[in-house]
Amino acid sequence: MLLKDKVAVITGGAGINGLGYATARQMAAQGARVVILDLARAEPATAAARLGEGHLGLVADVTDKAACEAAAAAVLKAYGRIDILVNNAGITQPVKTLEITGADYDRILDVSLRGTLYMSQAALPAMRQQRSGSIVCISSVSAQRGGGIFGGPHYSAAKAGVLGLARAMAREFGPDNIRVNCITPGLIETDITAGKLSDAKKAEINSTIPLARLGRADDVAGACVFLASELSAYCTGITLDVNGGMLIH
Repeated sequence: MLLKDKVAVITGGAGINGLGYATARQMAAQGARVVILDLARAEPATAAARLGEGHLGLVADVTDKAACEAAAAAVLKAYGRIDILVNNAGITQPVKTLEITGADYDRILDVSLRGTLYMSQAALPAMRQQRSGSIVCISSVSAQRGGGIFGGPHYSAAKAGVLGLARAMAREFGPDNIRVNCITPGLIETDITAGKLSDAKKAEINSTIPLARLGRADDVAGACVFLASELSAYCTGITLDVNGGMLIH
């Protein structure tokens, strides 16, 4: 198993059809003890219980630095280490540039970008002490192509910020044997897209994708497992595109 005896923390991981939960499921199957962090209404403890015994669900708001620190402390108390952090928590909003309010901007950037910083800050001291760790940050193809179907310009900005933050952390913590990498998913079928795309629209989008289909949550989860494992031991600061060829550089 690729992640035997590793402890993996996944933010925004409770949604049963989301990227985070798919990643939790695959990491658990590869031998990791998984900690799902999410808001109370998402019931992270229930989500963790679905994975089987030995996993943990904790309530934490990634925009709250103290909550991130408390979650990291709880993980260390339960398992004694943090080997993997997947910064998955994020929200989107489909509005145009001139419609973005200050509150909209703060809300979108706080979860994706501030949350990535705060949770990384909470986990990094333990990783540094261990002299090992892998952080995977979920960005988006919208950060690369300048907009997406479901996210406004502030979402693109937040996800582009995640790319820059991850690269800077990769440089800073490489000497501590801590790797930091990003994944940029394309259009993935999750609860965010459910019911919002007609069959005709899906067919239109599929015609622009070389692999001729929308992505699945498990497609992104598999990439997370790769970046968390020793298979990617010499990868840090990279951006791994998981978009079916939607964006070929």
